Order: sequence, then structure tokens, then C-alpha cells
Amino acid sequence: MQRFVRLSPSIARRAFSSAAGPAAQTGLSFTLSEEQKSIQELSRKFAREEIIPVAAEYDRTGKYPTDIIKKAWELGLVNTHIEQAYGGMGLGVVDSAIISEELGYGCTGIQTAIEANNLAEAPLIVAANEEQKKKYLGRMTEAPLMASYGVTEPGAGSDVAGLKTSAVKKGNQWILNGQKMWITNAGHANWFFVLARTETGVSTGKAFTGFIVDGDSPGLIRGRKEINMGQRASDTRGVTFEDVVVPEENVLGSPGQGFKIAMNAFDITRPLVAAGAIGLARRAMEESLQYSLERKTMGTQIFNHQAVAFMLADMAIGIESARMMVYRSALMRDQNIKNTWHASIAKALASEVANKTAADAVQIFGGNGFNTEYPVEKLMRDAKIFQIYEGTSQIQRLVISRGLADMAKAGASALGGL
Repeated sequence: MQRFVRLSPSIARRAFSSAAGPAAQTGLSFTLSEEQKSIQELSRKFAREEIIPVAAEYDRTGKYPTDIIKKAWELGLVNTHIEQAYGGMGLGVVDSAIISEELGYGCTGIQTAIEANNLAEAPLIVAANEEQKKKYLGRMTEAPLMASYGVTEPGAGSDVAGLKTSAVKKGNQWILNGQKMWITNAGHANWFFVLARTETGVSTGKAFTGFIVDGDSPGLIRGRKEINMGQRASDTRGVTFEDVVVPEENVLGSPGQGFKIAMNAFDITRPLVAAGAIGLARRAMEESLQYSLERKTMGTQIFNHQAVAFMLADMAIGIESARMMVYRSALMRDQNIKNTWHASIAKALASEVANKTAADAVQIFGGNGFNTEYPVEKLMRDAKIFQIYEGTSQIQRLVISRGLADMAKAGASALGGL
């Protein structure tokens, strides 16, 4: 008897249509469809039975979770955005956010390794031609392969305009040179999305081109696995390109469109990163609540001390609020409504909720919280990166504040809201 039932294309179709349809027809809705509940149940069961029992060991050793990823791939929990025409589930962003929260509850290091595939694939989903999708997205549904999104460099993270990696066209090929850093899945990627400078003396929006680079390309050198503060199951490395030849057919979109393509991908992936942060925060809250109901001081459970109870209440306030922003920004993307501003709010809010909740969880556990025998110290270490990767919290605030100014200048009757 099977312990897990794989997501089926019919469930995927119904889940996506339910995300994009009824809300547009009937107004507000704060319920999941039956198909989405099935996705949630499968993801939750997988996290509790397959991820949580081994998460501490993967964190301790830094081993890449190949076996876990393979099981998730077999169940349809990986590469969720790939259209059914290329063998994928074709899930919407809301559906994928449901999955990301549950996987993040289990371990955000493992969830990040899985989510990095979605990030690498997103530029192809928004800009690839038919042949590129068949070749590179299609193979992801045929075997449990990994892919990487290569934008950040040693001297350019938030400052995308400072990217140094370059590509020069020679005949019908491009020659790629440069170095990327902090690239998730780099040690295991079958292919990379790479952003490289192809023009100088022009605006950032026209200076870069996106390329699909095969992982076995001569001159592509993978660096050592970085040992990070948290999310240690995720594989993070530098990647060097030394005269790497990229064929013209692997240019994504057209030359000069790379920056726009890379940024548009975030409209899909920032809600999902935020969902992973919410999963971590929910885990921290649930662990804290359980501990507070068992641990006694001064003759009673510590939950009965208002100082502890109010910390738990604040956790719930943050988690529920952040989840609503995730779902809103995700639903907007599913309905083809521009969601950049809302995705930044979701990502900034969820990141900070995760960090505060994890820190408060350690406080509730007291001395035990500082010890590796208990789960919350790992959650606190894992949480920090949410304020840094996929756009720092400061970059999100830049997007949000500029959005406010744009609305005001456009004469909006109200800023934000529905």
C-alpha cells in the first residue's frame, strides 16, 4: 500500500483553475479548494514523515538531500510551475505557495534546494521559446534533475548594475567569462540561468542578457560548497566561467532583455520564498506552544505566564498576516495581475516574522533553546537568510517605497488596499 499518492495532472488543473477563477468571479475568498487541500495534505504529510526525522542530520553534516528531493520529485512536489505541455504539473503560484510552506515547516534548507529549481526555471517560463522549454524544462520532468539561477556575484548582490560577468558574441556563439557567487544548487545543477553583461554604456535595463548554460560546458568550474550559518542542507557555491561557449539558441528572449527577465522571475518566486519563511515561523510557534504547555516554572506551565503567552500570540499575529500577503501576491500572479509591489511586501514581512518568531522560540525554550538537542536553535539559524536572499529586506523596502511614490504621482485615490 502506497504511503503517498502522487499529485495528478487533473488535480493540478483543478487547483490552478480554482486559484484563478472563483476569486475573480465572486470576490474575496479565504478558503482553499478541495484540490488545494489535497496538495496541502500531501505536502504536510511528506514534511512530517520524510523531512523532519532527518533534517537535523542533514543540518549537522551539510550533506545534500538527494534522496529527499528524489522522493519529492516522484510525488510532483518539485518543478511545480512547469506547464503540462512539457510534462509538468502546471501548478499556479498559490498552489506552489501551499507546498513551500509545508516543506519549509519541515526544513527550509531542504525546501530551498527544491525551491531553487523553481527560481532557475522561472526565467524560462516567462521568456523561453518553445524549443528551449521542451529541451530544458522537459528534461526536469523526466528525471530528478536540479538547476541553478546565476545572478549574484562576489561584488554584486543587490547592486545588479555592478555585475561583471560578460558575454561577447562571436559568430553564432557567445563567449562567457566571469564569476558568480552564492549560487544555490550549483554543485548539482544540470543547467544554469546566467545573467551576463552584453553591452556597456547603456542603462541597466538594456545592458544584460539571459543565457541557459549547460552544466557540463567546458570552462564552467564549480567552487567548493560553502559552509553557511543555516540552511546547511542547501548547496551554495561559487561558479566560474572561463571562455564558456554558449550557442545562440540558448539566449533567453533577445539580447539586452536579461535584466527584465531576471526581475520578472521574482514575481513568481518571492511569494514562494515568503511561504517557506512562514513554514519556518509556524514550526517555531508550534514547537514553542508545545514546550510551553509541558515546561513548568513557579508551579505552573510557562504558558500561564503572560510574558510567554503574549510572545505566542505575537507569533500567530505575524504568521497569519504574512500568509495573507503571500496568498494575495500569489493569486495576483495567477490572475496575470502585476504583483511586484505585493510580492515585495510578502517577502519582507514573512522574512521578518520568521526571524522574530524563531528568536522568540529560543527565548521561550530558555537554555534548552540554545542547545542542538532541541529544534529551535536550527530554526533561528535558518531564518536569517530569508532577510538576505532573493532580494534583501532593504531592497524590498526600496521596491515598496518607490511603489508608493508611483501611486501618489499617478493620482491614486488611495494607496494600497483593494
